[in-house]
Amino acid sequence: MAAVSVVIPTFNRSQKVVRAISSVLSQTFTDVEIIVVDDGSTDGTKKEVEQFDDIVTYVAHSSNLGVSAARNTGIKGSGAPLIAFLDSDDHWLPEKLAAQVCFFNEHPEAVACQTEELWIRNGRRVNPMKKHLKPSGDIFEPSLKLCLVSPSAVMLKRSLLDEVGLFDEDLPVCEDYDLWLRISCRYPIHLIKEALVVKEGGHPDQLSSRHKGMDRFRIKALVKLIKSGVLNEEQLAVTIKELSSKCRIYGNGCLKRGKMEEGECFLHLPQTLA
Repeated sequence: MAAVSVVIPTFNRSQKVVRAISSVLSQTFTDVEIIVVDDGSTDGTKKEVEQFDDIVTYVAHSSNLGVSAARNTGIKGSGAPLIAFLDSDDHWLPEKLAAQVCFFNEHPEAVACQTEELWIRNGRRVNPMKKHLKPSGDIFEPSLKLCLVSPSAVMLKRSLLDEVGLFDEDLPVCEDYDLWLRISCRYPIHLIKEALVVKEGGHPDQLSSRHKGMDRFRIKALVKLIKSGVLNEEQLAVTIKELSSKCRIYGNGCLKRGKMEEGECFLHLPQTLA
């Protein structure tokens, strides 16, 4: 059994997935299994991945089921005690896995850690805004506003996913926001302050480019979390507060666009959970 399972979901990124795979093969830590889940690609992804046949497990969905389903397929088909995800448009610097495995060896009580990232947008290096800076440890409350964990930067213990569950396949986007909240309300998520992931953005095939009004999916995740019963009293209070804020902004936006019924539904949603 490998020490780390690397799960790479991909959809119609035949060239970029080759770069992602190559960045895993260039890691200084080599005790890994690599699982590429092709989520219904039609661009020749299978042919490109075939060059790695002897070292990569290739799994294909017959249709596009979404990134949550692709990651979950990879998780279920993997076997290592540690799991790392790599989006196919991102890639890793060579020390990424070594740094995280070392962190877990030095902190056996930890269940999740991530690294810093280098951000590339439209081919140029950019710095994250202050609101995107990653905290470390108890990150639950700041994570309510926006996603502060990157799938390509995180490493988790398999036992953690056994406890909190996998990615929510009913969420076409914000599926990571949902999972990080389910984790961070229970456990610290630690930060290794080294930029060991190159994260690309600004291209049209990103999910965030295809789905507008993403806060409605964050609202769905918050409602689910509130109903789960896992939050303590303090966590429940700040979650309801953030839900109310998101519902007010999104609901008023619907009203301005003439979507009266949808707007009123979101504006009154927090009251139904009180």
